[in-house]
Amino acid sequence: MSLTHAELKARQRAERDGHSDGLALRVHRALSWLDRAEQCTDVDGRTLFLWVALNAAYANEISGGDRPNEKQAFTIFLEKLVQLDSDDVLYELIWSEFSGSIRALLNNKFVFEPFWEYQRGNISEEQWKKSFDSAKAAANHALAEHRTADALSIVLSRMYTLRNQLVHGGATWNSQVNREQLRDCSAFLGKLVPHVIKLMLDNPDTLWGDAIYPVVEP
Repeated sequence: MSLTHAELKARQRAERDGHSDGLALRVHRALSWLDRAEQCTDVDGRTLFLWVALNAAYANEISGGDRPNEKQAFTIFLEKLVQLDSDDVLYELIWSEFSGSIRALLNNKFVFEPFWEYQRGNISEEQWKKSFDSAKAAANHALAEHRTADALSIVLSRMYTLRNQLVHGGATWNSQVNREQLRDCSAFLGKLVPHVIKLMLDNPDTLWGDAIYPVVEP
């Protein structure tokens, strides 16, 4: 089922008084970026806005001396979502997209970071190709074994490479050389992000943690 910003925003308005401050702020922010993504007419901007929406949903302040890095924090978030996903929506989303956008991303070397490590001269051609084949096999195994969080992590790692290319100026706006991977990334994120927000709304009593960069009164 496809979810829109309008549907999720109406629900959030009706329920937000019962949300913790952290959940309320992160859902509010994520919805604002989802709204902007839906209005976007170019795939470059849509991809970036969807990624910001995903960041807004999961990023939170972690206190103490053992702050996980971003990849670890994201893995924890994915595992939490999968545990809460009693209807198996995320798995069904991956399964339905596996013959389309996901398979295309897994087969695209230009969104595979070790390929670029080879281009930089840091690893051999044999190393990146072996790693490429292993990652595709791992995604297939994860899906076959119903390990949703692992499958999502592998797919999103490809999208993170594409995100880095855009954010760090490693790509040209509206370039023809990256249209395929941007379309595939945008298609998947456009379905994933609304379901992530819905899962958060479905589970307001879960400990989501404080939002990163909370609003501070002047």
